[in-house]
Amino acid sequence: MNDSRSPADSKVDEALEETFPASDAPANTVETGIKTGPLTPSPSTSVTDNRERGRFELSLNGHTAFLAYERTRDALTLIHTDVPDALRGQHVGDALIKAALDAARSEGLRIVAVCPFVTAYLRTHPMMDGE
Repeated sequence: MNDSRSPADSKVDEALEETFPASDAPANTVETGIKTGPLTPSPSTSVTDNRERGRFELSLNGHTAFLAYERTRDALTLIHTDVPDALRGQHVGDALIKAALDAARSEGLRIVAVCPFVTAYLRTHPMMDGE
């Protein structure tokens, strides 16, 4: 089989396989038919930027998911996404990433993606100017 992916993409894929349990699990998909609740957090639920702890947070039903980051004067480095089992399959990780991207855009910061979940999200949701 001819693999047309770049060496960098292959390395990311390997990292995803090794670290995926720390992020939204792939088990809750259309293919498996597993449904664990609403597909997205409700509009009344919002992501907060907890600068003291260096993370974006979203709390639902007594559980808190977060996206840990480091902020410098010119960059927002997204380090690790943690979504508790009770919140997986509800696109909570996506909501955290969107909030981080919005914050970086509004502050004029560049994004540095260290977290494999964020890297995978950015690969499938390219950022467009003016988005």
